[in-house]
Amino acid sequence: MRIVVQRSKQAQVIVNNEVVGSIQQGLVLLVGITHDDTLQDAQYLAEKISGLRIFSDEEGKMNRSVLDCGGAVLSISQFTLYGDVRKGKRPNFMAAAKPDHAEPLYEQFNNLLREKGLAVETGVFGADMDVSLVNDGPVTLVLDTKAN
Repeated sequence: MRIVVQRSKQAQVIVNNEVVGSIQQGLVLLVGITHDDTLQDAQYLAEKISGLRIFSDEEGKMNRSVLDCGGAVLSISQFTLYGDVRKGKRPNFMAAAKPDHAEPLYEQFNNLLREKGLAVETGVFGADMDVSLVNDGPVTLVLDTKAN
């Protein structure tokens, strides 16, 4: 699994001109899933993200997690995170998992975050979405369970 984590002041996702998910302070997660990702990958990332200390404490240091600051999560499925552009000019998405594998794992991941005590909003899996956010910092990290 590959997730882009963005600390945000506010964010929303719109599908067919309707807001389907929105948060105030928290994390925007762009979630990519590949063929061999498992529940263990989702569990690892849910644990990592829920405890990730990237929010400022009283001294302005990154010492607080999204849970510590009462923030929420906006989780967006994002197959294009597995786009391969090493050859040619058009991305190859062969490394992205098919929906029958990716969607259940994406839902499990979101439920694992909820089990950690986080409020989780989502987009619509597989839909054309408009995502907007105010990136706080900006703070943006990439987590990948297959990275060395």
